[in-house]
Order: sequence, then C-alpha cells, then structure tokens
Amino acid sequence: MRIALIIYGSIDSLSGGYLYDRKMVAYLRAQGDEVNIISLPWQGYSRHLAHNLDWNLKKRLEDLPVDILLQDELNHPSLFLLNRLIRARRRYPILSIVHHLRSNEEFPAFVRFLYRLVERAYLKGIDGFLFNSNTTRRSVESLIQRPAAGVVAYPAGDRFPSRDIRELISLRSQQNAPLRLLFIGNLIRRKGLHVLVAALELVKEAPWNLDVVGRVVDPTYEAEIRHQIQRAGLSGRVNFLGELDDTELPDLFLKGHILVAPSYYEGFGIVYLEGMAFGLPAIASSAGGAVEIVEDGINGFLLDPGDVKRLAGLIQKFCQDRESLRQMSLQALIRFRQFPSWDESAAKARQFLLYWKGSSP
Repeated sequence: MRIALIIYGSIDSLSGGYLYDRKMVAYLRAQGDEVNIISLPWQGYSRHLAHNLDWNLKKRLEDLPVDILLQDELNHPSLFLLNRLIRARRRYPILSIVHHLRSNEEFPAFVRFLYRLVERAYLKGIDGFLFNSNTTRRSVESLIQRPAAGVVAYPAGDRFPSRDIRELISLRSQQNAPLRLLFIGNLIRRKGLHVLVAALELVKEAPWNLDVVGRVVDPTYEAEIRHQIQRAGLSGRVNFLGELDDTELPDLFLKGHILVAPSYYEGFGIVYLEGMAFGLPAIASSAGGAVEIVEDGINGFLLDPGDVKRLAGLIQKFCQDRESLRQMSLQALIRFRQFPSWDESAAKARQFLLYWKGSSP
C-alpha cells in the first residue's frame, strides 16, 4: 500500500498529535507499506490559507503515485479548497486523521465563526476519517451535520517499557513527603497551566510540589505564568523542566503522585493515559475526550474548564488523604490496561486504510 501523509513541519514534533502520527507511520512501514511524508511549512493561519492557491502544490498532489492521500486535520486551512480543486484528476481517496477541531478551542466569537467555516469546508471534502476518540467523531459529525465515514483508533499509553508498579504505588502514596504534582503539555493557554497555578495559590499552605514539562510555544504566555508564580510566592515549589525525551519521562512518572492537566479542551489526551500506566490519577477537563479515559472519582477527577476552586479542593484532598490516593492510583493502572496498545490501534487503522485502498477509483 502506497500512502502519502501531509503534515505541518516535522513528524518528530513533540505533541500528542504528532506522536499519534509517528506511531501510525512506524507501524505501516513495519507492515511493508510505503509511507511518504509531505511537509508543509509552519506559518500563520492566513499564510496557510494561501497554500490553497499554490499551483506547484496542486500539481504535486494531482500527480502523486499513491493509493491513499492521508492528511493530518491540523492542515485543514492549507487544504480546504485545494482538496476540491484536485478532485477531478486525483486517482486516490483523501482520508484525514482528526485529533481535535480547532473550532472547538476558545477563541473570540467572530474568529471562531471563521474557523468553523474553513474547517467545515475541509471536512466536507474528505472521503473518510481516522478519529482518535468518539468525542472527536461526534465533534466532526456535529460540524458537518451528517454521519462521517470513519473509524476510531484510540491512542495508547504504552510508549514506555512496561513494569510492575503495584508495590511502588503503595509505597509512593504513603510517603511522608510533599504531594508531587505533574503537569505535561505545551505551554499554551489552552493547556490550562495558569488555572493550576491559581489553584495552587489557594492551597499554598498544603505540602505539594509541581513539576512542569513542556515546550514553550507561546513565550508571552510563559512569561505570564512565571509572573503569576512569582506574585503568588510559589517560585520555590514550581519546577520548569522544559522538554523531556522518552528516556527522561519515565522517571518523572514514577516519582509523581498525580497528573494535573486542566486543559480547556483535548480531543483525547494521551498524556492522561500515559500517566495512568504509572499509576497516576488524572485531574482533567470535562471538555473533550478526557471523559473517555478519566472516570470521575474513581481513577481521577473531571473539572469544568477553568474551575480553580474545585481544583484547589482536590489538591488539598490528595495532600491529606493518602489512602484515597493509593486506591485511585491502583484504579488508574487498571484503566490504562483497558485500552489497546499502539500496535493494536495502528492495526485497526491499517485495516481501515486497506478498505479505502480497495475503494480507490
């Protein structure tokens, strides 16, 4: 099977969406499929819209010697019109990997309206979809106002070597030491780090420490966060660790107690599942796909976006009640094991692609 995959930038970029794409590509290549990456440049949204009028890109896509053209939905502004322009000459189906919709994020009403128009036009021109969650599928179907031909292939949390950590969970939860909170995510407003810091300011007398792992995508936002931390008198208790690779993250997961990532919206939230592989309960947003991972009150908690007071109360609870922490940690491990592995998810995705290869015009 010959596949071309369109992405922005490098497939080695650090985010859950790019991790998903990498895992799918690696699996397909391991099965003997040919996967070529077409990388479009990272630019502003308006510059991306201009890609639709790029004659050279149009000719390149029309002449692709592939069975399937696969696109990361993140690229929708570059392709919403181009996909329609090449329809007459292309000899392959166009499929899209949808992680989450841009138009589901928090933007001013008029901006969000424009994003919805462009994203809807793109989605209506796609033949079939590979969704990362049922939540994402419902979002797409709501936007295009019809059922979407596609399959849900969940991300997995087994990126790191497996180990038996049940004994460690009990020892870790009963330590007479500050509660270790872990935030992992790019430093952008949507991820909600400012919400977490505001909650920690309300419980500054409780015994806790916070490790922050993530790439600085928005330097202005990072500066705001650091100022917020300094103003609250929390500087000595919040550690910014920057980007960490796959060899460094496991130790951090093993030492942590709770993963706190109160994002305003996630299409799925791979990091919640990866934390659960190490027995970390997750405090997550109720908006988006986290509801398919986190069982409220069992292996973590779900918050309304921006609910600072409830988040502070939960952190206080975990600081005081280590037995609840132990029980939730064990439940988190059980929840992780209920999800498919990366190979299992990628195999499901490949079967979907093979179906569309057989449907090629």
